[in-house]
Amino acid sequence: MTSIYARSDLIDGSNPNPLNKVPEVTAAFWLIKLMAVTMGETAADYLNVNLGLGLSTTSMMMSVILIGTLALQFSRSRYVPWTYWLNVVLISVVGTLLTDNLVDNLGVSLVTCTIGFSLLLAGTFAAWFATEGTLSIHDVDNTQRETFYWLAILFTFALGTAAGDLVAEQFALGYLASGILFGSVIASLAIGYFFLGLDGILAFWLVYILTRPLGASFGDLLSQPTDYGGMGFGTILTSLGFLSVIALIVVAMTIAHRQER
Repeated sequence: MTSIYARSDLIDGSNPNPLNKVPEVTAAFWLIKLMAVTMGETAADYLNVNLGLGLSTTSMMMSVILIGTLALQFSRSRYVPWTYWLNVVLISVVGTLLTDNLVDNLGVSLVTCTIGFSLLLAGTFAAWFATEGTLSIHDVDNTQRETFYWLAILFTFALGTAAGDLVAEQFALGYLASGILFGSVIASLAIGYFFLGLDGILAFWLVYILTRPLGASFGDLLSQPTDYGGMGFGTILTSLGFLSVIALIVVAMTIAHRQER
């Protein structure tokens, strides 16, 4: 029986729709996504704390930039690597700041944020399927589907931030232990998809959520001072390092994408 989610693949890159505006899901996709979310954590901390902009100013500034880059993304007729991944990096920063504002400025608990963003994400998927009849990531080829796609991504980043902070800070597991925990869950989902018949679209979005706290845990591990359980590389060096890797992968993706067309 055909899945109600339509065709979906966690990592094999199958993408029969040439007008799909999002990338094929390959190993490179997950690598750059993990790098992007790690940078999103450290970049948000750098703008907020190191530059002293504060949560409100940083959030407003990054949201305005994101709106501009999303407008550029929506104007494209098909997938363009640098435009797509620029939005992923920026939305990872905005999603982080969204949770940070709720917790630090408004006093909302991490438990409440985790539950709330879970419900918002579930509601987004429900509305997406109700209006489009599919949640396939291989057929994001119209404005309505793309709107649901990016809204879902925003909520995955906000949810991942809340869940990651909840585990690492409130449950006091620490950065390294949290990273290992989330990495183990992701590995179990991959095993479920490849060997146990777990639905591809469900596996995709669960892994998409969990790579956020995984990346944040290792980002904090690298950037935070040793007194706080980190390695002390700082937010500037950590952010620039991951940004360099992202840029190299996107360049390689762009070259490969042009050769395929």
